[in-house]
Amino acid sequence: MEWVPSLNMKFDRRTMELSWDCKENTTYLECVMIHKEKGEIRKKPKNKDCHCNFSHDSLHGGVTFVVKVNSTQGPIPEKLVYANPGGEGTAAQNFSCFIYNVNFMNCTWAKGRAAPDDVQYFLYIQDFKEKRERECPHYVTDSRTHVGCHLHDLSGLTFRNYFLVNGTSRETAVQFFDTILSLKKIEIYSPPNNVSVHCNPSHCQILWDPPRTRHPSSAWDFNYQLRIQKQNNKEHAGNQLIDVTGKSENKYNFPSPEPRPKHTVTIRASDARGQHWSAWSQPVEFGSTQATANFVHVYVLVVLGTFVCALILSCLVKRLFASETLFPRIPHIKDKWSENVHTDHQIIWEKSTPDTGKIDHEEILTVEEVTVAPESV
Repeated sequence: MEWVPSLNMKFDRRTMELSWDCKENTTYLECVMIHKEKGEIRKKPKNKDCHCNFSHDSLHGGVTFVVKVNSTQGPIPEKLVYANPGGEGTAAQNFSCFIYNVNFMNCTWAKGRAAPDDVQYFLYIQDFKEKRERECPHYVTDSRTHVGCHLHDLSGLTFRNYFLVNGTSRETAVQFFDTILSLKKIEIYSPPNNVSVHCNPSHCQILWDPPRTRHPSSAWDFNYQLRIQKQNNKEHAGNQLIDVTGKSENKYNFPSPEPRPKHTVTIRASDARGQHWSAWSQPVEFGSTQATANFVHVYVLVVLGTFVCALILSCLVKRLFASETLFPRIPHIKDKWSENVHTDHQIIWEKSTPDTGKIDHEEILTVEEVTVAPESV
């Protein structure tokens, strides 16, 4: 087997360049980066170049590089294992960043669980377009250790950027942490602008403008939530949380017939593909306190009237029972004559028939007329 001299491979993680010593009469076929999460990433050297350039990727988990060299015996691979130098658990952890108010960014991280007491961390950001690297201008510290960074100027950053947190210590080597972040995905929007409400007798139309964003966005890129609250509603029973998509043209018709009590509406926004909600907008009032007052007055009057009627009815019932007990009803003197007269008027006269039992006992007296003749003289 033909012997191939060592290529003395080197890797620069800031430029993502893999290089080696060029050898005479040697053809380099392919460069391969074996990533623990993304697998094999292949590049082909140009002409007789003795280097390969890879796109930026996170390397803190360690990678392996392979260069395939062509020889008379066929392709012969040479490997380089690139490990994260330093003690295990010394790197910064829980790293995150977010953009707010369009032009400001905060990044935070925590001290590694096995980091020495004198550890110090430094944040570097590199854009993918110009490959310019900048260090954090304003660190946030905790017990003199850098645990955050504030940037108030994001000019020069591109859509995707490389974030690197290095560490130093006098006691031991400190591992690095790196990641790739999309600025669009970490942006927290400002609240919607120019919220207004216009009402008719049956509905109120709520209008707003989309929030300002760092990158151009269409209406479909937004989601909104409307929080509509009744004034002085302690139980929150009448409060509503309404989800609205960007295709609604930044308006919502809220059913609210007159007379309507006073309401307040606030709105917040998020990216349609994300979960980061903005802060709530300033509350805007609509409706009338007079309507609420009238309703309360009517309610109080109805309750008070019901109570008064119940009280009066209760007093009347009690008085009736008391009078029956103290003054019982006195019977009237019976008036036989009046009763008989009254009774005679109510008799229904019918054709009388004699009792058969009384006919035998009756005596019939016959009266005859006697004519006396005159005496003769």
